[in-house]
This record gives sequence, structure tokens and C-alpha cells, in this order.
Amino acid sequence: MTGNLLHKVTIKEKIALFPHSPGVYRYYDSEGNVIYVGKAKDLHKRVAQYFVPKERLTRKTAIMVSKIADAQYSVVDTEADALLLENNLIKQYKPKYNILLKDSKTYPWICISADDYPKVFMTRRMVKDGSRYFGPYSNVTHARNLLELFSSLYPLRTCNNKITADAILRHKFRPCLNFHIGKCKGCCIGAISKKEYNDNIEEIVRLLKGGGREMIRHYRTLMMEAAGSMDFEQANVYKEKMQSLEKHYGKSLIMNASIGSLDVFSLVFDSGEAFGNFMRINDGAVIQSLNLGFKMNIEEDQADVLGMFIAEIQSKFGSLSKEVIVPFRPDVEIDGVEFRIPVRGDKLALLELSAKNAKEMRFNALKQREHTDPDDFRQKVMEELQNALGMKELPRHIECFDNSNIQGTNPVASCVVFRDGVPSKKDYRHFNIKTVVGANDYASMKEVVNRRYSRMLAEDPDDLPQLVVIDGGKGQLAFAYEALSELGLTGRLTVIGLAKRLEEVIRVGDPYPLFIDRNSQALKVLQRIRDEAHRFGITHHRNRRSKAQVASALREIKGVGERTEQRLILHYGSVARIAKAPLDDLASLVGHDLAVRIQEHLSKEII
Repeated sequence: MTGNLLHKVTIKEKIALFPHSPGVYRYYDSEGNVIYVGKAKDLHKRVAQYFVPKERLTRKTAIMVSKIADAQYSVVDTEADALLLENNLIKQYKPKYNILLKDSKTYPWICISADDYPKVFMTRRMVKDGSRYFGPYSNVTHARNLLELFSSLYPLRTCNNKITADAILRHKFRPCLNFHIGKCKGCCIGAISKKEYNDNIEEIVRLLKGGGREMIRHYRTLMMEAAGSMDFEQANVYKEKMQSLEKHYGKSLIMNASIGSLDVFSLVFDSGEAFGNFMRINDGAVIQSLNLGFKMNIEEDQADVLGMFIAEIQSKFGSLSKEVIVPFRPDVEIDGVEFRIPVRGDKLALLELSAKNAKEMRFNALKQREHTDPDDFRQKVMEELQNALGMKELPRHIECFDNSNIQGTNPVASCVVFRDGVPSKKDYRHFNIKTVVGANDYASMKEVVNRRYSRMLAEDPDDLPQLVVIDGGKGQLAFAYEALSELGLTGRLTVIGLAKRLEEVIRVGDPYPLFIDRNSQALKVLQRIRDEAHRFGITHHRNRRSKAQVASALREIKGVGERTEQRLILHYGSVARIAKAPLDDLASLVGHDLAVRIQEHLSKEII
């Protein structure tokens, strides 16, 4: 039943007429376009939730509500019917604010043709001609492996001939090469009966439905019966089929075969997107699997997205298994289906496997976006980092500090700058520690942070970073925060510490570290900027130490000062060359007595 609402009344007056029944509602804009489709257990209550004060809605939802000019509804009998109707209407209208499928790929199916002697082949097109389709298969290799298995077990035809009983009687066809090499029984010439051929087809159907273990047991029984009847040749045929099935299903078995039949759903969310994996399990083996991506144009509950995912799988695969494993409860109840959230055991392991596939899909999508649309990729990474750290602003400008010294000698620090997720090398800075004596990383960190932002406030106060990363633990972070407090910057930027050992994020005033997902792009960008700061700092420290070592080798000689040292280094290039220089040549630069002392000293120092 569909309710068409009058245009003379307001939206709030219209929704007051919505029934307290399960159904599907549709919102239209002023031009009559469907902009949103939703389902509900109670149409009246659900739709009324949108028409509340604007401040109670999220930003995107408020924008959608402002564009609603009309509403319609359809009443259905059950929640499951509402779920399927919603899915069909979304595909029909493609509303602007709905969860939309991101995948445009066409997945392959295994087709058993509707012929007297059916063919078994892989296709990406479904034709409603009575043929039977199994799948779809997100992994093409898996589908091909199944076809190879069928080819090895059953000598089926591969030709395109229209084989009928009449054509066989009239000897219309000649056997092809496959018949002569034993890959086809020759149904085109009547060498195999229609019943025997279709018995093979039905065995293939049983395998495609997940009856691999059952078929292994069946062939074992037939083998024993044939051996008992002294028909060893036929027994060997059954043995080879049994071994082929055992080899195939030994590879595909991922769980205890006693686990039975069930479906598994998992979802991974990522700032306005969701990535889902579906697996159908039978006898411990995955017989069907599919990855799907969803784009959410308004803020949606995770339960709603899972319900949408379930509806899409129902439209592709038909009815669900009686038991369905999910990470959380969907927003729909389906008769005859029990949703379970496992907490331990094999079923939890299956859910984790499914989630791993969903995360892999998310990772691949991000990597693809990095190459095809790097600006959008970096935007997503920045949003992920913002959410992970709970920042108010997008961290487009990030700076990271690191200290370097060896037993307190030649202490230096580095500051590297990332803008929009990429290094801005022209903004990199080195710092030679001026006010700290000895190895004091805490005081050194305070000094460089104070110097960096004192100068920035004086020269370019509008270019302050949104995020400051300190390479170190609580001590370095506390002294850096103290420097920022003295400058009055603690409220204008976020400062964190990144510890190397466990890659834990340390925040001021939080006794517990924050652990970001090790596979997330947010953690990877933090690791990258931390490693870049360390590389930049250690390079400067090595250069400074090398200069100090050169200087010490000459400065230890009585009579060699800074100017003499510079003159010698400029002329010879290195201390080693000075040591090997002829006495007369050296004396022409510094005098005979000093030249003698230099050679005597360096001969002891440089081997």
C-alpha cells in the first residue's frame, strides 16, 4: 500500500499521517527527485526523528532535511520485506543521500546451461533462460580451480553444438578431439546416455552447493562396494575421484568440517565509507565470498549499514543460512535466521578472517586512491589522523622534533615539517643546542621548541602547525608542553609524543597511552614524520661530530689556532693529506717549527 501525500500541507503534518507499521519511506526534493530511501519497523516514529530541531541533527542530515519537499511511504508485512524493498528502490532511484554501493565490478558466476546435455562454464552475464548460476565469485582463481576440478572428474562437453535426441539419431555431429583424447564422453554421437551425463551434472551441483565432504564419503562407499564386487577397475575410478576431491577441499578447508553451514558478515568503517566482506561456509570450507564497498552520504548507524549489506547479499545469493555470524546486531530481524555475535572459538576465528578480508579491501582501495587521486587520498589520511587523535582541526600542517647526541657531545635537534601529508623540506630546521650543558634531552627539547615557536610567533603567527609530534616519551613531551605553555600556544595546537618501542601515542594529562591501529594510514604518517625527523637530525649530528673530530686533531697542537686550522684544511682538504705533506711544502704555509710539530703530532694520531 502506498501513501501519496497532498502538497497543501506541511511536511510535519504529512508525517503525522504515517502509520505505525513496518515499511519504506521516500523523500523528494522540490524537483520531484528521490533524495533518500529508508526502512523502518515503525514508519511514523522513524520519519519523525528527522523533523526535530536542527541542532539535534548532524550537519549532513540537517542539509538533507532542508531539501525535503515531499514524502511517500510503502507499507510491507515484515522487516525483512522492508529491507529488500529498500534495497531495490535504492538501486532504482540512486538517491543522493543514501548508502551507495561503490563497486562497479561484475563478478563471475559458474553457469550450468539449460540444455539436454548442459555445459558448465564461467560467465559474468546472467541470462534468464532457465540456466542455473552459482556464485558470484570475488576470487576468479577460485572459480577457475573449480572448473578444472570438474573437468578432471567429469568428461563434460565444451562445444557449442545444440545437442538433442533427434540430432543424435540423425548423426548430425562428428566427435571432436576432446572425445578422442578422453576429455568428453561423446554425447553428440550418443556414446553416453542422457541420464548418466545429467547424473554427473547433479554431482557438480552438489559440489557447488558445498557438498564436497558428502561427495567424498559417497565415492568412498562406491569404491568399497566396487572392490567388494571384484570390480577393481571401477573401484580405481572412484578412488581417483575421491582423491581429487580430498586434494581440492584439503586446500579450501579453513575450519573444522563439523561447523556446518553458516554465513559470515564483517564491516570496516572509514570516515564516510564502509568495506564489507561476506563468506558462506559449508562443512568448514568457504564456498562463496564477496567484498563490497559502501559510500555513506549522511551519517548512518553501523547497524543500518550492516542491514544494507545483508539486503545486497540476499539479492545476489538468495536466502541466508539459518545461522549468520555478525560483528554486531543489524537493524533488522529476518524470520528463520539467527544472528550470532561470537566471543570465542571457531566462529570467532571465522569472523576475524572475514574482517581481515574487509581490511584488505580497505587497504587496497586506499592504495589505489593514492595513485589515481593523491589529493583525495591525503585528505582521507588527514581525516583519519584527526579522528584518531580527537583533534578539532584537520592536521594539514604537522611538525616533528627529535634530539641527537652521543654521551652529551655535539647535541643537536631537528624539526621536520609535513604539509598535507607530504614533506615540506624547505621548512626543515636544524638546531644546535645553546643553553643546555651535557646530555639532557628534556631541557634540550624545551629549548628547541621554545626557539622554534618564539620565532614563528614573531615572524609568521598565522602559519602555526595544527599538530606537533615529539619523538620520545612522557619526559620529552612534558618539557615540550611546558615550552608551549610559556608561549601561550597550548590551546592553539595539539602536541603528542610518539614512543618508539610500542608505537604508542602519549598525550598530555592522559595516564594511558593511545594505541592506533598498526595497519592504519594515520599511524603510518606519524611513523613517517618521526623517522624523517630522526634521519634529518642524525645526519646533522654526524656532520657536526666529523667537523669536531677534524678540529680536535689540529687544535691539540701547540701553535695551531682557528685561522691556521682553516688555512691548512682549505689547502690540503683533510687531516690525512696534511700528515702526508712534504715538510717544505707545509713550512711554506705555517713556518718550519710549527710544520715540524704538526708532522710529529699527526704521525702519532693517524695510522
